[in-house]
Amino acid sequence: MKLAPEARPLIGLSGRRWPAEWIPLFDYTALHGEEVDVHLSEYPKVIERAGGLPVQLTRNTDPVAVVRRLDGLVMTGGADPDPELYGEEPHPQLGQVERGRDDWELALIRAALDARIPMLCVCRGAQLLNIALGGTLVQHLDAPEHARWDHPRIDRCHTVRVAPGSRAEELYGPETPTNSLHHQAVGRIGDGVVVTGTTDDGVVEAFEVDGRPEVFAVQWHPEMLSDQTDPAFLWLVRESAARVGR
Repeated sequence: MKLAPEARPLIGLSGRRWPAEWIPLFDYTALHGEEVDVHLSEYPKVIERAGGLPVQLTRNTDPVAVVRRLDGLVMTGGADPDPELYGEEPHPQLGQVERGRDDWELALIRAALDARIPMLCVCRGAQLLNIALGGTLVQHLDAPEHARWDHPRIDRCHTVRVAPGSRAEELYGPETPTNSLHHQAVGRIGDGVVVTGTTDDGVVEAFEVDGRPEVFAVQWHPEMLSDQTDPAFLWLVRESAARVGR
């Protein structure tokens, strides 16, 4: 999307915070106890290509205050959310949770919903949005075809069927091939959640929120499909650009 520099929307990207010793090149005794903010570069790259100004958010920002400065928001992928958030005991196959990130990102999602800024939620981000709206997760999918970490991340290894008349159909048509890098999924849907994309086995792959046209969520990783600028990111930049100068 071609936008004048002054019209490019500022789009925030959530990220992770890890102990420095988790990063091999940072594993020095002097850095033990320090923390490192981690952001995967594919998100800012696709936002920039789509015409936005990406900014990587740190946990040291107040969610309400920073959302007031943003034109749009991407909730990114990552670790399994803590099942305590939706009242369940951990499944044996649950990955390592990052509860500090969970709490901060849930506050960020709620601030974005209150401010009604455009928001795209990807993979874990979609799962957290469902939790924020009162839903639950399937903690582990028995079907191995969803957690395809044995495939290149750009491999479109399954097909999402899309609901007619939805934003998902507007962006992707009646179906779209996607990558698949998750072992969890939306369980009981949250308040207002409208499922608009599923795989043949019924796993929720895209959803929208009733009465909130500024919100869109996908379970796959569109930022990794770099053969083209993904329609969801073009949508986010377009919607966010409409807020510039307000």
